[in-house]
Amino acid sequence: MTGTDTTTEVPDDVGSAAAARAVAAAGVDAYPRIVATLIRLTGDWTLAEDCAQESLAVALERWPGDGVPTNPGAWLMTVARNRAIDVLRRAAVERRKLHELAVLTPEDPQPEAGAGEDVVDDRLRLIFTCCHPALALDARVALTLRTVCGVPTADIARLLLVSESTMTRRLTRARTRIAQAGIPYRVPTGPALAERLPGVLAVLYLLFTRGYVPDGEPAFADEAVRLARLLDGLMPEQSEVAALRALLLFQHSRRDARRDADGNLLTLQRQDWAQWDRAAIAEGQAALARVRDEGPYAWQARIAACHATASSTDTTDWPTIARAYDALADIRPSPVIALNRAVAHGYAYGPAAGLDLLDAARAGGGLDGYPLAAAVEADLVAQQGDRSRAATLFREAAAMVSSTDERSALLERATELSR
Repeated sequence: MTGTDTTTEVPDDVGSAAAARAVAAAGVDAYPRIVATLIRLTGDWTLAEDCAQESLAVALERWPGDGVPTNPGAWLMTVARNRAIDVLRRAAVERRKLHELAVLTPEDPQPEAGAGEDVVDDRLRLIFTCCHPALALDARVALTLRTVCGVPTADIARLLLVSESTMTRRLTRARTRIAQAGIPYRVPTGPALAERLPGVLAVLYLLFTRGYVPDGEPAFADEAVRLARLLDGLMPEQSEVAALRALLLFQHSRRDARRDADGNLLTLQRQDWAQWDRAAIAEGQAALARVRDEGPYAWQARIAACHATASSTDTTDWPTIARAYDALADIRPSPVIALNRAVAHGYAYGPAAGLDLLDAARAGGGLDGYPLAAAVEADLVAQQGDRSRAATLFREAAAMVSSTDERSALLERATELSR
């Protein structure tokens, strides 16, 4: 960039590949920081994203020849900031806006990207803005992925099962909605924070779930864990934030054990528990130790902790899990919670107890056509010893699922019971 820019020289024959890797690595962390900072300073979402993208493109052009900067994030921030100034000047933005942009001009030619509280606060403000309740839930998820995580629009479209053009329009409408509704770019305080925080947590939980499902994109689960860590670090006094962080870590700790060597999906009972990520479990336990309330994520985290800290299904503390599901069913009743409660009671107090709760859960019709309900019944019936009936139920469940991996796992259970 300048004569004062210190770089690490890269041999010509590997320069392009090394630079591309450096750009990709820097972009993961720098892109959201740049976007968040430029949104705060310019108030223009599109401009912020365009300038962040252009900084990455310039890096791909220059770094192979010039070398990778000592501080790639700061280099990208400087390029993006300068580009924003140029665009606004050429557009003859009013003097007031140009005056505000004076704070963008660095005294140091290579400031620390992400240094100081403002940038950290920008990330938090951006999360709350993207997750504003005035936006539809899918729009919140999409905007969080695009703006906070820097996920390409095409990948978001694939995740949410729409075309790229549809997703582009959806993101544009979401940004327009933020501008037209005057949604403030800030973290709410007082009662407003208590009202808004559950929506933010719900977006992160949905983001994780869509990356954790058998046919999901693992990178989205990684992003959800990263954002949960960020949010917990910025809001350590919020117990449910710590609970969500713990919950995601406990779940994510099993990611490498969920499939066998051939890529087949494994049930919890069949996983090699020695492959679970003990560092993630320990981090989850530390976060859970700070939880003092009885919120929905707190109870789910306690349930996940019982699974994560056991050595096998037989040593799992099922009575504690059953009691936790009892509490969760009281504060957040749903057909899926009722189904999981039946599973827990079946393992804690015998399959008959689980089948009774399953019948009660089905009474409202909320589980009609839900394949996991048939799978749960099959598992409980198998525990009772009726292998033939259990095999039939597993086949019924397999016929209802859309995931090839899940179908294969259910059919394998049916085959084993039929032998």
